[in-house]
Amino acid sequence: MMAERRRFGRVRHLPSGRWQVRYRGPDGVDRPAPETFALKREALAWLVRKEAEILAGDWIDPDAGRVSFGDFATSWVRERPNLRPKTVDLYGYLLRQHLLPAFGTRPVSAIREPNVRAWRQSLLDSGVSPVTAAKAYRLLKAILNTAADDGLIRRNPCRVTGAGQERSPERPVLTVEQVFLLAQAIGERYKALVLLATFASLRWGELAALTRRNVDADIGFVRVVSSLTETDKGALFLGPPKSAAGRRTVPLPALIMPVLRDHLDQYAQPGDDGLVFTGPNGARLRRSNFRRRVWLPALATAGLPEIHFHDLRHTGNVLTASAGASLKELMARMGHASTRAALLYLHDTDDRQRAIAAAVSDLARQELEQPDTSPGSGEAEGTGT
Repeated sequence: MMAERRRFGRVRHLPSGRWQVRYRGPDGVDRPAPETFALKREALAWLVRKEAEILAGDWIDPDAGRVSFGDFATSWVRERPNLRPKTVDLYGYLLRQHLLPAFGTRPVSAIREPNVRAWRQSLLDSGVSPVTAAKAYRLLKAILNTAADDGLIRRNPCRVTGAGQERSPERPVLTVEQVFLLAQAIGERYKALVLLATFASLRWGELAALTRRNVDADIGFVRVVSSLTETDKGALFLGPPKSAAGRRTVPLPALIMPVLRDHLDQYAQPGDDGLVFTGPNGARLRRSNFRRRVWLPALATAGLPEIHFHDLRHTGNVLTASAGASLKELMARMGHASTRAALLYLHDTDDRQRAIAAAVSDLARQELEQPDTSPGSGEAEGTGT
C-alpha cells in the first residue's frame, strides 16, 4: 500500500495489517521507526514525538549507538593519555575481568538499566568483593557518560543508587608505641621511612621519589613534588603526585628529626637530586620487593599483625585529627583536594567529642537528681503574685 505522506514523515499500512513509519533525520538519512504499530494513531503519535525530539535538539542517531561496547571502551581508555600507569593497569583489569565478558559485543545503545543491575548483582553473587564491584561500576558509568555526551545514547543506564560507593573495611590504626617498635624492628636503613610515612602522612610513592633538595632537616619540613608509580608488570614511572593538592609542604614533628638527620648522613644518595630512600644496592625502592624482604619480617619481629605500609599514613592521619587539626589543615597535610577522605578522620574525633558531651550530660543529670540538703532549700514561700 502506498505510504501516506505528511508534513513530517510517512506512514504506510502493511499487508500484515500493521503500520510502518519512516522519517528523515537531521542528517538527511531516511529511516524507519524501530518497530511497527498495531494502530494508525499509535504510528502518528510516534511521528509527533520524533518531530518534537528533532526540533528540541534531542535526536539521537540510532546508527551511532550500534558500535560495540568493547570497541568504544577501548577507544575511551586510549583517548585519555594523561591517565597514571596504575590507573591504566586498573582499567585494563576491570575491562578484561568484569566488563567485556558481559558487555563487550553488545551495542552501546543496547545496554539498558536492567542489564546493568543484573550484571552488578552477578558480580556480587559470584564472590567479587564489593570494593572491586564498585570500581567496575564506576568505570562502566564513566564510559557510558561519554557515550551519552557523544550522542550515542540518550541517557546513562548506570542508575543503581550507591553502586559506585566503596565501603572498604576499617583499616588498623597503630599506637605510637607500636610505630616506634616497628621502626626499631625494620632496621636503621628504613627507620626514617616508617616514621615519615606515619608522622608526615606520606604515601609510599611520595617517599620512594623523595630527594635531598625537598627535605629540610634543619627547619623540619618535606616538600612533595613527585611520586614513583610501580605497575603490576614491575615498570617504574616517576611523575607528579596524584592531584594538584598532592604537591605540598609538610612540617615535621621534632620527635623524628634526629632519626631523619642520621638517615640523611648515612643512607641518602649524595647531591640535591640524590634519593633519600634506596635499597641496599642503591637502587630505587620497589614496593613488591620491600614488602617481601623487609616489611613482613619487620612486622613479625615487632609482634604486629600483617598490616599494609599504607596503614602508617592512616595512623598519621588519625593522630593529626586527634591533635585538633581543622578540616582544611588535615586536607593540606594529606594532600587531598576533596573533603571526603579528611572528613573520615575528623569523624573519629567527633565521636570522641560526642562521648565527652555525653559524659558531661550524665554528670549534670546526676547532680540535678541529688536532693538539695543546703540550708533554706525547702519549698519556696509564696510571693503573693
